Amino acid sequence: MIRGFKALDRVLRGDATRLGALRGGDLGLPTIPLLTVTVVLGMAAGACTGIYAVITRYQQDPTRHIDGWQQLLASTVKVPLLFCLTLLVTFPSLYVFNALVGSRLRGSAMFKLLIASIAVMMAVLASLGPIVAFFAVSTTSYPFMKLLNVIAYAIAGILGLSFLLQTLHRLSAAPFEPPDEMAPAPVPPDEETAAPPHDSAGFAPPYPPTRPPGALQHARVTSPDPRVRLIFNVWVVVFGLVGAQMSWVLRPFIGDPDQPFTFLRGRESHFFTAIGETLKKLFGG
Repeated sequence: MIRGFKALDRVLRGDATRLGALRGGDLGLPTIPLLTVTVVLGMAAGACTGIYAVITRYQQDPTRHIDGWQQLLASTVKVPLLFCLTLLVTFPSLYVFNALVGSRLRGSAMFKLLIASIAVMMAVLASLGPIVAFFAVSTTSYPFMKLLNVIAYAIAGILGLSFLLQTLHRLSAAPFEPPDEMAPAPVPPDEETAAPPHDSAGFAPPYPPTRPPGALQHARVTSPDPRVRLIFNVWVVVFGLVGAQMSWVLRPFIGDPDQPFTFLRGRESHFFTAIGETLKKLFGG
């Protein structure tokens, strides 16, 4: 577990996605520990989502507290399941898209990269969990809680996909870059022969080291071909649509206090129609 959290820290800080690591054909991340940490964080986020059902059901009728605990347990299981299923559904298309643009990452390394992006999402979602739990304790509005959770999941998804997109852009441009992104910037010709400044003791002060880019920052890489950028942007949209609809298939996550507990609901409508109806209810439309 500790190894997995260390790997996640490397991902969040951008150490695992620097150009040197990407050129090697592998990210150097332990797959099983990182996946384990991702599942644990997803369970924590799911528990924070399911707290609302426990509180509201108990307030309405103390005899319904069992339904609330069942919903909390279901949410704890379904949140990591949501992202794992989305990963499995979208991985083949990412692998094909990545191969089309000539990336040198192998299939196993690409799978690690996708797990890393899911880990970023889970880390962000778990960090927002206490905020979701706080509002679950302080409000009884079911439409508001639905919208709050959608916003939290959207933030996590956007940051996770931004990490993935930035890494894919680095991959597509890495073959054209110098091997060491930590190397200092080239000195202009008219400054190469200039004497470095000295302090009063006669010693030249060291130049400040170049700060490595973070996981979401642009690295010093050649801008990828616009067609490559378009391909990856299209895949990110596909991932978002699959994830949104997958959450609809696995609903409920929060639990409607006016309905009995059920692990899964029947297939009807779709995610975006439900969000529109929630907004109408929340704003009195």
